[in-house]
Amino acid sequence: MPKNKLLDLSFQFAVAIVNLVDDVTAPKSSYMTDQLARAGTSVGANIHEAQYAQSKKDFVARGIVNKKG
Repeated sequence: MPKNKLLDLSFQFAVAIVNLVDDVTAPKSSYMTDQLARAGTSVGANIHEAQYAQSKKDFVARGIVNKKG
């Protein structure tokens, strides 16, 4: 199976975000860290979903939805 550099980079980014969130110890930061974790880890899922688009038009539409999300 060929390597997908974009998916590899998004995975590394997600791991870095999770490690960052785990290191935050500031009081009352749970809302921001939860949001950061959700946003940082969704990148790879959005890329993966767009790759399985059925057409170029579908790929663009999924990319726009992911950009808005």
